[in-house]
Amino acid sequence: MARYVVRVRTSMTPTEAFAYMADLRNFAEWDPGVVEVEQLQGDGAGAESSFDVVVKLPAGTLALRYDTVAFDAESTTMTAFAENLWLTSEDSITAEVDGDGSIVTYDAELRLKGLLGLSDPLLGVTFRQIGDRAAAGLIDALAGERVCA
Repeated sequence: MARYVVRVRTSMTPTEAFAYMADLRNFAEWDPGVVEVEQLQGDGAGAESSFDVVVKLPAGTLALRYDTVAFDAESTTMTAFAENLWLTSEDSITAEVDGDGSIVTYDAELRLKGLLGLSDPLLGVTFRQIGDRAAAGLIDALAGERVCA
């Protein structure tokens, strides 16, 4: 399993930050590894939302269908899950009050399936590099700063 967690302090309220982050169509705005996002079900963020997210790979692209599996606008938390023959991806987003703004936590977990799981240590190194680029984009998009855990 490879995991990447970033926490960003922003002047946005938790509601504003969560609304932006929970709408996965915005992935392409802040994550340079995302080529495009198409919403298949729902209208923006929500409990029934589903998105095709196309990501860059060294040898092309990969489309992942993300389904929202947990969504609570009141507590500003959500989880989206994608799965294909080779991997699963679970992305969780939370926004919590921090003074006049909020702290957004983006927690991404990638698991290779079957024998591919043996290469998880290598995946972790690569995922950390991908995550660092995405984190930089997220910090810019939220006009925020990284917060150490």
